[in-house]
Amino acid sequence: MELLSNLALGFETALTPTNILWCFVGTLLGTLVGVLPGIGPTATIAMLLPITFNFEPVTALIMLAGIYYGAQYGGSTTAILINLPGESSSAVTAIDGYQMARQGRAGPALATAALGSFFAGTVATFILAVAAPPLARAALNFGAPEYFALIVLGLLVSISLAHGSVLKALAMIVLGLLFGMVGQDIYTGTPRFTFGQPELFSGINFVSMAVGVFGIAEILRNLENERERDVMVKKVTNLWLTREDFRRITMPVLRGTLFGSLLGVLPGGGHILSSFASYSAEKNLSKHPEEFGKGAIEGVAGPESANNAAAQTSFIPLLTLGIPAHPVMALMVGAFIIQGITPGPNVINEQPALFWGIIASMWVGNLLLVLLNLPLIGLWVKLLTIPYRVLFPAIVVFAAIGCYSINMNAFDVFAIAFFGIVGYVLIRLGCEPAPLLLGFVLGPLLEEHLRRAMIISRGDPTIFVTRPISATLLAIAVLVVIFAMAPSIRKKRQAIFVEED
Repeated sequence: MELLSNLALGFETALTPTNILWCFVGTLLGTLVGVLPGIGPTATIAMLLPITFNFEPVTALIMLAGIYYGAQYGGSTTAILINLPGESSSAVTAIDGYQMARQGRAGPALATAALGSFFAGTVATFILAVAAPPLARAALNFGAPEYFALIVLGLLVSISLAHGSVLKALAMIVLGLLFGMVGQDIYTGTPRFTFGQPELFSGINFVSMAVGVFGIAEILRNLENERERDVMVKKVTNLWLTREDFRRITMPVLRGTLFGSLLGVLPGGGHILSSFASYSAEKNLSKHPEEFGKGAIEGVAGPESANNAAAQTSFIPLLTLGIPAHPVMALMVGAFIIQGITPGPNVINEQPALFWGIIASMWVGNLLLVLLNLPLIGLWVKLLTIPYRVLFPAIVVFAAIGCYSINMNAFDVFAIAFFGIVGYVLIRLGCEPAPLLLGFVLGPLLEEHLRRAMIISRGDPTIFVTRPISATLLAIAVLVVIFAMAPSIRKKRQAIFVEED
């Protein structure tokens, strides 16, 4: 009964005309950025954060959440039509989806992606509604040492799941932590790393950094090597499935939903991992594995269900613990903070309408996405022909205006340019900006809980290992580092042995 009353509160909040409107705007924008390769939800949310400053908190977060899971839908369109995933999690969809399009079955492929995504998103949102409250209640037992250990674990897990060098990912975390220390000391008010600039006394503007590192840097990278896009299908027809198609996709959709729901909570790339795991499972379970890679509809149904389920359940650690599972969730943490809300287990008690409104809006958003994606396929196909050199200057201008409007300070615009160059250089050096953003967002929280724990223990650092929950989390963090380093250590040892021989 408590769950039903909470969901009733959530739908009452989500179904107000204003929230429905901005949920629609968010899902529409999300689909758009998913369709247009090279932009992505991270850059889009970063650049749209400024306009949410004057919104009601629940309205702002509903729109930003809609952009994220809308992009998971939209990414499948380019994956199927031009073999160019709009989202990294849609890369697996391109394998069989594009082959289906080449065989004249783009319509069924797109319908499979939309319907599988809708089902998976609906189920995963229900899981979020059921699992979030008990996790939030458990998190209320956390003190400063436990939160410090949890944040350390979150940062180290993000390092272990980085695509490139573990050392580079660690360096990005440390750089993010250093950027997070800029400003006045949280206890003494002493300026740190401000170089005499009054604008830095309150710290680096989160929006400027996010827009620069993700938005501007990504635009520079795409302009450097613009890819030719050849749309496979000029007009998509037959947007419905046969009875045989329904029979073939039923179990892949169910299994993909399970994979996404479980793996979505993992920090790093749970939505990407779940889509790959789903595709691998479907290929191994299929009676005709030779069809995979040649247009198997199961190869579209499973991964699309998995990445959309993961998009919903990735909100679980954010809403219950205040810990972002990946860069988009780190931006959502920033949105909470901009709205004056501390993300974490207290939100469910202090802001129940916001907490349950976000969850209920996901059901609304998933329904809107089905209504948007299939009828507007023709529009998405036309958008794929827009050159980047025309599209991106407009994006940069609106991002700069939006960022300036928050504090009416030109310094924030210069900060966008600075972090854009920093982000571009990091990309060129093979470093991932995502750990940097996680370090920047979690750095002040890490410092605050560390210092609070040391004050409680009167300077005794053993408080972190004498408390069971904290000690367990730190032990897991150590295992994560060992697990992350093991492959590189093994390779080095093998190289040494080869040299000795």
